[in-house]
Amino acid sequence: MGSPLRVLHVVVNMNRGGAETLIMNLYRNIDRSKVQFDFLTCKEGVFDSEIIRMGGKIHRIPYVTEAGHKGFNRALNQFLKTHYEYKIVHSHMDKMSGFVLKAAKKANIPVRIAHSHNTESEGGITSRTYKWYAGSKINAHATHYYACSHAAARWLFKNKSEEAFILKNGIETEKFKFSQQNRNAIRRELNLDKGTLVIGNVGRMAPQKNQLQLLDIFAGLNKQIVNSVLLIAGEGPLKKEIEAKIEALNLSGKVKLLGVRDDIESILQAIDIFVFPSMHEGLPVTLVEAQGAGLPCLIADTITREVDMGSGLVEHLPLRDTDSWIKRIISLEKQIRPRIIDYHSLSKNGYDIKETAEQTQASYLVLGEAAI
Repeated sequence: MGSPLRVLHVVVNMNRGGAETLIMNLYRNIDRSKVQFDFLTCKEGVFDSEIIRMGGKIHRIPYVTEAGHKGFNRALNQFLKTHYEYKIVHSHMDKMSGFVLKAAKKANIPVRIAHSHNTESEGGITSRTYKWYAGSKINAHATHYYACSHAAARWLFKNKSEEAFILKNGIETEKFKFSQQNRNAIRRELNLDKGTLVIGNVGRMAPQKNQLQLLDIFAGLNKQIVNSVLLIAGEGPLKKEIEAKIEALNLSGKVKLLGVRDDIESILQAIDIFVFPSMHEGLPVTLVEAQGAGLPCLIADTITREVDMGSGLVEHLPLRDTDSWIKRIISLEKQIRPRIIDYHSLSKNGYDIKETAEQTQASYLVLGEAAI
């Protein structure tokens, strides 16, 4: 048997974001004797040691914020020119993929995949303008287009969006199955009473995830349901601002910041209602996971309808109307029921990672064969 086909995934770092979680879910579920993942990153990540254990290589170049425009592109060109073993480059850097794929084309890499995981760029006007410039290079240099949703494809690929392969953000459905025993254990660990209403949110502490408004929603809720707690799992640049707002709203004992967790499946067991007022998303893995755990999900009307698995668990609310979120949580609290979960809905909608991994592996092998 020959060596596996090595696919180079390009990301900023392998931390616990939505795109990175998907890549790791795929990596754990492919046949690594046939396809092996390597990574070109700019910073260390929490998944690095697991990647190395599974036989992956991690390469590092400085990011544009450290190296500048010319330095970043020089490093990309130099790396891809000297690593001619890669026939497939799969870039997950949204608009910044334009620079990656331009360098890959220059290095004569035959398969160049742009993967859209979002529906909007982050950052201020200067950053967005730069990303727009980078994104304008994608359609001229990509050979294939992947996206987590049709909305994400339209945002990044514009008139090429119809050509995109929708690679679903699959999860390991078995891990998220509800267990009363696990729920009791995690609630004990987090010092949550049996009768406490637990609101939950998972996401990076960044403007996109809108946790500052989430705190306003929770402050209003807590005035009416005193025995309620908010859990937020994640880290990020807004952490200090979030901590300051918790203090200003006198919610110090009521909001638990859990940091980055590697047991999100357990955290979801402890929660009663998942609240997700993001300003924009591609198709968030965390919402697939929350539905997999049978949680009612209140989400912003800015998030694609494609995230709804059809189990009656997802409800879209107006992003800026804080009062409507508070009222809906209160009415849901009165009807919280035992978790009866239709696991087939995830599989039926293509969100079981085993099926996603098989599809992805097959597509890589076909592309790799054609590239020889």
